[in-house]
Amino acid sequence: MTTTMPMNMLRRNTLRGLLVLALTVCLSAAPLFAAPMTVTDREHLLVHFEMTTQMVAELVHGLSPAQLEYKASPDRWSIREVVSHLAVAEPDYWREIQKALKAAPDMNTKKSAATDADIMWYGIDRVVHTKTGGGHEKVDTYKDLGEALGKFQALRGTMIEYIKSTSDDLRAHSFGEYGEVIDCWQWMLEISTHAERHIQQIREIKNDPNFPKK
Repeated sequence: MTTTMPMNMLRRNTLRGLLVLALTVCLSAAPLFAAPMTVTDREHLLVHFEMTTQMVAELVHGLSPAQLEYKASPDRWSIREVVSHLAVAEPDYWREIQKALKAAPDMNTKKSAATDADIMWYGIDRVVHTKTGGGHEKVDTYKDLGEALGKFQALRGTMIEYIKSTSDDLRAHSFGEYGEVIDCWQWMLEISTHAERHIQQIREIKNDPNFPKK
């Protein structure tokens, strides 16, 4: 004898099947969803960004025009030019971070070529001096220190707020435009360690024996 399933039971079974299918898809796709930064990663980024932001301001505070424009040699930058460079470069770096984070996570196939310690040493070690390029060498973009410092500090405020609040998984996205693959957390840190290199450069200028007294 052939029996026919009631229509309401058929609907319930169909709905149940669709729910099971949706749950299966969600679970299988779960690794693709972003995870927030660890507490340690967030704190390390925040401390470094706040440190370098404050250092730049403290090192240039109260300097005279002669001190800001002093060059140890014609081919070296002045303090004002160093700050102008930071104000020009960091917006580009920030845009690159945002672009990389919009792409699908890819660190399962692209492993970072550098350790976190390597990124930290980039800021500390000025034994090897690198040539600035990519338009970031246009240090006369800001001829007024106040304007350059204002641009630098405004973007730093934006980036620091991002570090405090973001739920982006920076470790799951890679960045490799400059010849080596690093994860986006490391690239974010490198923005700050890059500034640290130039903080050391400002100190070198101020320690030059011919640096103006006032």
